[in-house]
Amino acid sequence: MKSEKIAKLAGVSRSTVSRVINNYPNVPQETREKVMKVIEKYHYEPNTCARVLAGKATNTIGLFVISMTDQENPNRIYQNNYFAPFVDAVVDCANVLGYYVLIHTVYRTEDYLKVKQAFSQKRIDAGIMIGTEKDQEILHSIVEMGYPTAIIDYDAEEITAQEEKYGNLVIINSTDYEGTTQAINYLIQLGHRDIGIIKGRLNTYSGKVRFAAYVDALEKKGLPVNEDFIIEGAFLKKAAYEGTEKMVHRGKLPTALFSSNDDMALSAMEVFKDNGIRVPEDISVIGFDDVPVISQITPALTSVKVPVYEMAKKAVEAVIEMHAQEQYRLQKYVVRTELMLRETCAKAKMM
Repeated sequence: MKSEKIAKLAGVSRSTVSRVINNYPNVPQETREKVMKVIEKYHYEPNTCARVLAGKATNTIGLFVISMTDQENPNRIYQNNYFAPFVDAVVDCANVLGYYVLIHTVYRTEDYLKVKQAFSQKRIDAGIMIGTEKDQEILHSIVEMGYPTAIIDYDAEEITAQEEKYGNLVIINSTDYEGTTQAINYLIQLGHRDIGIIKGRLNTYSGKVRFAAYVDALEKKGLPVNEDFIIEGAFLKKAAYEGTEKMVHRGKLPTALFSSNDDMALSAMEVFKDNGIRVPEDISVIGFDDVPVISQITPALTSVKVPVYEMAKKAVEAVIEMHAQEQYRLQKYVVRTELMLRETCAKAKMM
């Protein structure tokens, strides 16, 4: 059904129907309700292409999930215990506000073209990017297109010096440094002195910050950073499994292990189980992110909670508000992490 028919049935002009669809404020409530009743009765959907050509909003947000490291896993986004809940949270928050979400995955550098095309072809009103790595030039070129854009997990200091240039950008991070410090200090309080780490990718903001906090926390307590206990996990299950296995086969283990994300911690725990190493009796383990599955396993994993839903909600609300008001300014938000104590940590055995 066309808008002309809707106008005729509602007894209003076609322009009034257009103003109702596009949520103009200068429409009497009685008229708006009359038009909406007809729209709902006949399941009218406005033509998106026509709306774009007319310069109207698409009521669509682009969500771009970036994962260029795990080339071997074709399901590396939806089997990822961090990305999947974030995607769900963005969709939920956007739908509540009357927006659709167009989801794109970026597996290769060339895939960034998808992001640019979505903006340039006006298929989306705003964008959210998560999983960004050190692709500064590409990211900056996207932001410089001028559309409202939120980036999750990104070094705000790289942008702050050019605030006027990136006024359409929203940067949202969690307190990863503080969360990691709290986790390491907790292990120290339990008497652990040999504390290892499964590193994330250091070309990501979270990977870099979590590793720096681990080193700083140990050094502040006068404890050694033992290279034999540093595992290159790259935020990947397979890499974490293989790295932990190598450490076990060397025959020398730390008494505690901090993992830069939960997926890698679960891989390490699998290795320990396969080799008869008990958690937490023989080694304590702490993860990061607090993904849903870790509270359901045995033993339940102690982890640093990242408020994924809060970050997704803030990103959605910020870009929608920016688009609606057409008033851009660089925005930075930080949400707090929290150490969630469960069953994978115990006091260090006295030697």
